[in-house]
Amino acid sequence: MIPQVAGALSLAIRRPARTHPLTQGDEPIARRYSRPQQQRGPRTRINDQIRADRVRVVDPEGEHGIYELDKALELAQRRELDLVEVAPDADPPVVKIMDFGKYRYEQQKKEKEQRKKAHKVELKEVRFRPNTDDHDFDFKVKHARGFIEDGNQVKAWVQFRGRDIIYKDRGADLLGRFIEELSDLARVEQLPKMEGRRMTVVLTPDKNAKKSS
Repeated sequence: MIPQVAGALSLAIRRPARTHPLTQGDEPIARRYSRPQQQRGPRTRINDQIRADRVRVVDPEGEHGIYELDKALELAQRRELDLVEVAPDADPPVVKIMDFGKYRYEQQKKEKEQRKKAHKVELKEVRFRPNTDDHDFDFKVKHARGFIEDGNQVKAWVQFRGRDIIYKDRGADLLGRFIEELSDLARVEQLPKMEGRRMTVVLTPDKNAKKSS
């Protein structure tokens, strides 16, 4: 285990428990995190969904021409391609002859990149008990890995209830394992410490980590 992490875990075990302002007795007040709602953009019209009577057609070679809609549809059908409206507010609307499936794929790829750049980092929480078994531990590590891969931070905490407080060493060992399991893609943002009757650690995505293919 990383020396500074091991030292922090040891200190967390020795530090006396204090009542945390976010707890009521032994029960923590739940924190809720909601995902931002995604707004869908306007639908792209293709082929017979296009409403204009006349359109400016751009063919695969980049040539322009104004045609009646029926004629434009015929030109697209001859090439076994789609007529896609790309500038509906122009006069007349601009349409392109193209493979709409490929076009939509490229648009979705761009939208995904934009969402990735605008991603808001959230603090996700993973809860353990001192007696958490291996199956439950592995399940929660898997979820934490997904959170970190999405660019979020993860706060893992061990809750001590009643006489559980005498098992701080188990909590320290559990958080140590948690850190090691995620060390390939995350680094310790906040060293393990006691917060009331919880022992917590915060991990954040490591930008230098090699992403799995």
